[in-house]
Amino acid sequence: MMAQYLSLKAEAEDCLLFYRMGDFFELFFDDARIAAACLDIALTARGEHDGAPIPMCGVPIHAAEAYLARLIKAGHRVAIAEQTESPAEAKKRGSKSVVNRAIVRVVTAGTLTEEALLDSRAANWLVAVAPAAETVGLAAADISTGRFELTTVSPAALDAELARLDPAEVITPESALAFAGAQVAQRPRADFDSVAAERRLKERFGIAALDSFDRPALAAAGAMLSYLDEVGRDSLPFLRPPVPVASSAHMMIDASTRESLELVAAQGGGRQGSLLHAVDRTVTGAGARLLAADIAAPLTHRPAIEARLDLVALFEGDSTLRQWLRTALKALPDIGRALGRLVVGRGGPRDLGLLRDGLGEARRLHDRLAALPDSPPLLVELLPALTGHGALVDLLSRALVPTPPIDAAQGGYIAEGYDAALDALRSTGGEGRRAIAALEAQYRASTGIAALKIRHNNVLGYHVEVSARHADSLMAADSGFTHRQTLAGVVRFNAPDLHEQAMKVAQAGNHALAAEAAHLEELTAAALSSAEPIAAAADALARLDVAAALAERAVEGGWSRPHFADEPCFDVEGGRHPVVEDALRARGERFVANDLGLGEAKRLWLVTGPNMGGKSTFLRQNALIAVLAQAGAYVPAARARLGLVDRLFSRVGASDNLARGRSTFMVEMVETAAILAQATPNSFVILDEVGRGTSTYDGLAIAWAVVEWVHDRCRCRCLFATHYHELTRLAERLDALSLHHVRAREWKGDLVLLHEVAPGPADRSYGIAVARLAGLPPAVLSRAKSILSKLESGRAATGGIAAGLDDLPLFAAAHEEEEAQCDSIRAAVEELDVDSLSPREALETLYKLKALARE
Repeated sequence: MMAQYLSLKAEAEDCLLFYRMGDFFELFFDDARIAAACLDIALTARGEHDGAPIPMCGVPIHAAEAYLARLIKAGHRVAIAEQTESPAEAKKRGSKSVVNRAIVRVVTAGTLTEEALLDSRAANWLVAVAPAAETVGLAAADISTGRFELTTVSPAALDAELARLDPAEVITPESALAFAGAQVAQRPRADFDSVAAERRLKERFGIAALDSFDRPALAAAGAMLSYLDEVGRDSLPFLRPPVPVASSAHMMIDASTRESLELVAAQGGGRQGSLLHAVDRTVTGAGARLLAADIAAPLTHRPAIEARLDLVALFEGDSTLRQWLRTALKALPDIGRALGRLVVGRGGPRDLGLLRDGLGEARRLHDRLAALPDSPPLLVELLPALTGHGALVDLLSRALVPTPPIDAAQGGYIAEGYDAALDALRSTGGEGRRAIAALEAQYRASTGIAALKIRHNNVLGYHVEVSARHADSLMAADSGFTHRQTLAGVVRFNAPDLHEQAMKVAQAGNHALAAEAAHLEELTAAALSSAEPIAAAADALARLDVAAALAERAVEGGWSRPHFADEPCFDVEGGRHPVVEDALRARGERFVANDLGLGEAKRLWLVTGPNMGGKSTFLRQNALIAVLAQAGAYVPAARARLGLVDRLFSRVGASDNLARGRSTFMVEMVETAAILAQATPNSFVILDEVGRGTSTYDGLAIAWAVVEWVHDRCRCRCLFATHYHELTRLAERLDALSLHHVRAREWKGDLVLLHEVAPGPADRSYGIAVARLAGLPPAVLSRAKSILSKLESGRAATGGIAAGLDDLPLFAAAHEEEEAQCDSIRAAVEELDVDSLSPREALETLYKLKALARE
């Protein structure tokens, strides 16, 4: 057995090997050590290898999926070695023959199809990357639903495209770099052969020509198919024909911008606090996955955006229709993933039942929606996919019981009346079981043992069981019973007539199981012959769910339909940040809406004002409005008129990236450099506090130069928030720069943040007031006020920027003044005759010293 295991382990290479032994998957040697630590299960030892005990651990077959999920999440790949013959077949080769086993599948993060291993509301992308001379080919597949996309991007845009897909696993040529957040499978460069890939794609999908795909994309597709062949052991999963995706078809959003804006995941991890969480009102898993994809890749093609918005408008304007549709969709199963499981042979009767129920309901939805007057074009386009499945639905309805089981092994999923021969076998088995029940009563009467029972297990089959004190009477030679097994407290026997009835039951049951298995195979084949139309129906249902959900969100939040202009404008009236607004509403507070007006004349806003005043929120909310609008959603604003955004950039906040040797300021500069190099006149850029991570002069100089570059070279729509008030002087010579600030007031010594954006520069930063809100000690605040007063006096006297910092003696003078103050206090204390002071005089002296300290 160990020789067989080591042979399979050599084949599994870097995977953990799940080696099937009866009802367990066992792991040995280093695999056992790794799995035991990861799964928190017992590590034991058995036998010896090279003179040392063999470490081992195991997981039960019935719970294997839960353990697999933890191993995959921890970054491991798992090879599954199953028994390919029964123990009885092995014994035919000799009494000590080992049951044959083979690796039937390799489980990886990007090739999951099991329901228990996947997030129903998130796609699971496997991406192959094929670098070429000047471009990079990408093949992306979600094998749980069959989606298959090919695209080509520039090397500079690779990170942004991977960030859009957020793959679970990436396939790269050997020696390629790792990608953050994804497992990496390195493949031989021979797998990235575009000629071989073209041939395989044509054969698999029956495509005559692949002219819409370039060579790098085909090379990536070839590596994808080769990898799926290997991990599936030549059993390819469900893949629909590849769809070309132009990188220009959606808004380019790089990884740092996605993280900054928290589009589909919050920076702390998870969906809570993300834009997706604030928007998502979908009622199906497929709808949730599609909405996430829409937000991750806003469109840049205006007719396609308007088509989505028209469908949202239909449901937004008819609450009765919307609620009916959402109620109907909520009851629908996930037919896309059920189909994916059936294709790879990991489906079962329940998945066929899900197809029956889902496609049947799709037809009813079609009939209601097709009767609507003046349907929007996208609805007209979707409706045909919801019908045409009548023959399959009828077949599955006749063949399956109302609630088929997940596991086919025990049978019971073919409906009575579908197959007369199967019904006869079941009747025979039922008669046999009734005869066995009659035998039990007969045996009790003949033996006088009232507690005698006929039981069944998988080892002995049917047998007679009595307590130990009654066993002697059945042991007699003339009793008609044959001893089978003695256990603590009970003894088990066989009898000729029981054996005869048991054989009838077993034969009928086996034949019935075989008949059901044959029907299951036929029904699965019938479903798979309609795989593409079923997948199209799943897509249509998901799109309807997204449209109805966005309409629900729009009504719930008072959102409005965005309108698009041909020129690069960005006019928003009463704009709000959806995530922040939800958080404030939960606390019973109101979000302060703000307007924005960017156009050719004033395309760059310089926003000043205090910390905590709302500058960052204002910047982010407008970026999110652009994302929502081009994703085909209504937006959190009273009115929005936008020019299409080709690229979205956000440089708001930063943190150290110690793993890559970058400080906060370095990260900030890298992100800013990427923006300045890639932004176009049709881009939208938000920049917050550029240059604050270094010295005052350096930071101000950098911020000044960045503003000039954005204004003169990029010429894009931009919101630039800063504390450098000196930058406001740029408005004197930059025609398209407009000054704005977030309003704040001091009232009775307290800072009141109004969160309103108003024209003109801020009068000051209110930094010390914010520091007071943060709880800095009063002495620190007092000293800060004193220093600020001197710095501002120096600036006023010289007219220079931060002139007080120019004059280093200023700090020396301040220090000398402090020393003189301390000397005067020290002298006053030394002059005191403490012993002669009365209590009243001591108190007055303390007041004088305190007054002296304040001077």
